[in-house]
Amino acid sequence: MTDQWGVEESYMDSDGRRQRVSDVVVRRLRETVGRSPDDIDQRAPLVLRLGSETHVGRCDIGLEDGTSVPVDATLPPDLPAGYHELHPADGPTRPLILSPGQCYLPQRLRMWGWAVQLYAARSRGSWGIGDLADLARLRDWARGLGAGFLMVNPLHAAAPTLPQEPSPYSPTSRRFVNPLYLRPEPVPGFERLDLADSAVATTLNARREIDRDEVWRLKRPILQAIFDLDRGGEDFTRWRREQEQSLQEFAVWCALADVHGGRWRTWPAQLRRPDSPAVQDFAAKAEDEVAFHAWLQWALAEQLRDATAGLTVIQDLPIGFDPDGADAWSWQDLLAAEVTVGAPPDALNGNGQDWQLPPFVPWKLRQAGYRPFVESIRATIARAGGLRIDHVMGLFRLWWIPEGHGPKDGGYVRYPADDLLDIVALESQRAHAVVVGEDLGVVEGGVREELTRRQLLAYRLLWFADEEPAQWPKLSMGAVTTHDLPTVPGLWTGADRQEQRRYDVDPGDRAVEALRSKLGALPGEASVAEATAAAYRRLAQAPSALLVATLEDAVGEQRRPNMPGVTDRPNWSLALPEPIEYLADHAVVADLAGILGARRSPAT
Repeated sequence: MTDQWGVEESYMDSDGRRQRVSDVVVRRLRETVGRSPDDIDQRAPLVLRLGSETHVGRCDIGLEDGTSVPVDATLPPDLPAGYHELHPADGPTRPLILSPGQCYLPQRLRMWGWAVQLYAARSRGSWGIGDLADLARLRDWARGLGAGFLMVNPLHAAAPTLPQEPSPYSPTSRRFVNPLYLRPEPVPGFERLDLADSAVATTLNARREIDRDEVWRLKRPILQAIFDLDRGGEDFTRWRREQEQSLQEFAVWCALADVHGGRWRTWPAQLRRPDSPAVQDFAAKAEDEVAFHAWLQWALAEQLRDATAGLTVIQDLPIGFDPDGADAWSWQDLLAAEVTVGAPPDALNGNGQDWQLPPFVPWKLRQAGYRPFVESIRATIARAGGLRIDHVMGLFRLWWIPEGHGPKDGGYVRYPADDLLDIVALESQRAHAVVVGEDLGVVEGGVREELTRRQLLAYRLLWFADEEPAQWPKLSMGAVTTHDLPTVPGLWTGADRQEQRRYDVDPGDRAVEALRSKLGALPGEASVAEATAAAYRRLAQAPSALLVATLEDAVGEQRRPNMPGVTDRPNWSLALPEPIEYLADHAVVADLAGILGARRSPAT
């Protein structure tokens, strides 16, 4: 049951059993949510579907294009989709969001593609980490094999300080891109620099573990030198003028982080709010440094546009952001204090999970016109043609964990799912981008049905699906594994379980055998290549709109990208065993492409 604060006093766990939330946790969550002002409904956005004839009284509708439509009583059904304003005759102005209600689906929706941890996909020309130039190379390679898309890890920004955050799921901002993914050579001005040879980059490429700190130490001064040549040039200056205030605020945060460190909650008190006079004074005095961080985003936008041209690239939206990062600094008044989000115990993790990310207070997010959500969706979906929403159930409710409690001792807080899904649909249609909702873990009844009605693709994994792949829904993305789960080579050889034992997270014989059984009847002496092919032959039986193969499986990688709950492992820092130039000659790569492409249309 959900109370007036949106706090659920009980919930159904992954085994279908009802669990009661402790009275202490319920009370803490209610106190944290607080009460919304009495007049919030008069000022909060009115989110409606196209064709709605909602009664709004006498008002003017200020359309997004600058024109105005007078209304006597009922909203005209022919208003265009978009972000408008409702100006009542006798009340405050409020945002009006008109949505198509359903996400975009391309006409050709029977495709296969590759899941890529971009940082791990290095070429011989990389500077120690896979970058946007490597993404362009992967795009051409994938198209040549008949793939219709690539799906990449979150590319969002980290703080510009050391140490660099390795997890792409804990960004400093979900609105901007990580400069580590810049390839210096294509940046205009690089050719004018007098640089020593690239021996350092070659040395970094020789290491299997990616050292983000060394990569940033190598790239940043070179990027700074390019910027210093002419402060980015006229194209950047023009682009910067066209951007919203959020770019300036982010760049100021980065410049402050350079001086005071990447944790804004430890900064001098007068700098902890973006609207403070001290911050404005700093920004004026440090304009060169602020401009540099804005210029990095311009260079990233240029390279990302080039890298994604001609092929759908599905980008990943994390569920949240670093509590000490730029987005938290900008939106601190909208966040729940002394609470983090995670997940209750489920099939993925019997102890539950605490992701150490701060949640928005639902009514405060609504009061802000949903701008943080809109900006995050729009920025992640931009230029790429696809979006994967991590933990999509968070649009309906989030597992809040009060400070001082473990992940088992949390409770669910509900969010305005209808409004949020309408915004996703609007941004999807505008960008002509397909949307995938990662719906693994505890999923309440009705959620998957609602996602299907909204034309969000569900997520199905061979490792976890109860039904056979042939029974998966058509509106889904099908895969064998994910970044948090064993690769086929790691599972088949036993290497993944050996590593789990080393880190004291062994799931036990039953769990391992359950996964191995998903490969079908294979002789014990079958090779890794045979086991991998068997997994993807099973996957190919699925009618899913999108099928995806991981590069780790294709190249025989035994270690998964991330082992949840393990902090002393090089998570998110394992490069592929060979440069991506070798993919063209890899037999298993060709086999998987043939298996998945046999029942799919070729890329166009």
